[in-house]
Amino acid sequence: MTGSLIVVGFFILGCLLGWSGLIPETLLEQDISMYVLYLLMFQVGISIGCDKQLKNILRSIRPKLLLVPLATIIGTLTASAVVGLFISQWTVADCMAIGSGFAYYSLSSILITQLKEPQLGVQLAAELGTIALMANIIREIYALLGAPFFVKYFGRLSPICAGGATTMDTTLPIITRYAGKDLVFVSIFHGILVDFTVPFFVSFFCSL
Repeated sequence: MTGSLIVVGFFILGCLLGWSGLIPETLLEQDISMYVLYLLMFQVGISIGCDKQLKNILRSIRPKLLLVPLATIIGTLTASAVVGLFISQWTVADCMAIGSGFAYYSLSSILITQLKEPQLGVQLAAELGTIALMANIIREIYALLGAPFFVKYFGRLSPICAGGATTMDTTLPIITRYAGKDLVFVSIFHGILVDFTVPFFVSFFCSL
């Protein structure tokens, strides 16, 4: 939760700096956000590759275990598509691109902004990226706060699906507490797999 608030704080700070005109235009023209995106992708690879439990997870993968991240992906994309049918400003594909962030707000928001800029222009692409940022931050927050409710009414796997890509790190402690320590392995595997799909799904739906 604290991490999400820090991200929002930096976002607001960036908006204020851009609005104030304190940042030189020559610096903005160098497209720094693209380099930030490259660094984020590099960090994703490092975080997955350096996970000490990755080898054990890969060795013990069972076909049945794939159903949990599959349910998360299908459920999220279906809900995003349905919501897109009722929003006139954005297309169904735009809404599905936002949903494809799976709570990975830092990566998905930058990706969407960059990939949609040629189609929508700078202003609308930034707006869509901001929506993605807020939507995925909210998803992480309700996964953290709603875990006891999800377990009680929807079963022990529900907070894992709700947490999306965050279940291998930020939401793991809360999932362990309310869903049980025996689901730690499932939660980490789910987070790694969903995390891995984010750049692919976001890029695909942004290209439609």
